[in-house]
Amino acid sequence: MTILNEIRTVGVVGAGQMGNGIAHVCALAGYDVLLNDAAEGAIDQAIETIEHNMHRQVGRGFIKDDDMRAAMGRIKRAPSLKDFGACDMAIESAIENEDVKKKIFADLSPVLGANAILATNTSSISITRLAATTDRPDKFIGVHFMNPAPVMKLVELVRGLATSQDTYNTSLRFVESLGKTIANAEDFPAFIVNRVLVPMINEAVYTLYEGVGSVEAIDKAMRLGANHPMGPLELADFIGLDTCLAIMQVLNEGLADTKYRPCPLLVKYVEAGWLGRKSDRGFYDYRTDPPTPTR
Repeated sequence: MTILNEIRTVGVVGAGQMGNGIAHVCALAGYDVLLNDAAEGAIDQAIETIEHNMHRQVGRGFIKDDDMRAAMGRIKRAPSLKDFGACDMAIESAIENEDVKKKIFADLSPVLGANAILATNTSSISITRLAATTDRPDKFIGVHFMNPAPVMKLVELVRGLATSQDTYNTSLRFVESLGKTIANAEDFPAFIVNRVLVPMINEAVYTLYEGVGSVEAIDKAMRLGANHPMGPLELADFIGLDTCLAIMQVLNEGLADTKYRPCPLLVKYVEAGWLGRKSDRGFYDYRTDPPTPTR
């Protein structure tokens, strides 16, 4: 069995909230990072966000100014996936849509070197099924960062049925080098964190839908009654209601249990384009200061 090369250059596909956070932590850990996104202007916006977030870390004394400058110098724009030829690991961090992810892997696989690892930051989709669509299922693994990646300490490492031990070992060393703590998760829908967290959010939406409590009352109850740092509806807005819905749909379809049925109100908000913070409206309206409940 071929021993995989150690990782030096990391490609990140998707420069949104999760992708720019992953690029951020990889660059700070000393890796050269290539950042790609299909949307025009998204890479430049992501680099601005990364620099802003690193400035905040400097201001709080978490990193030094020299560390920030060195890290920013390691991040390069990669407008095309064809730029990923030098990557030792490519991490897909696109939207939680299986067809979109499969298309990325189809375009990316021929570009990568034979020993490069393909990783996905999916929060719910089968690693085994995604891996089977690539030319390297043995070198495919789930590396699920928590949001926001620069702050959250946990990464779920998820092996597919075909993932080799070498791929796992290399990925383990890589994640540990980022200063993250690993939770090994089996390849079942939504893994560990979202298997527990998102149904709780969905239940909070049902509680709102059924009139048991208002947005404000539900979030207050869970903050003060369960000591959660953020109420479930505020958290849903932070994650993105489209992402919450996509995870619930994966759970519902993958486990065929009615307890995972997405709340109709969650579906309605997504249909309206009220996706949370990223669209300025979700369960709260972020165009006001402070944000006000929309229901």
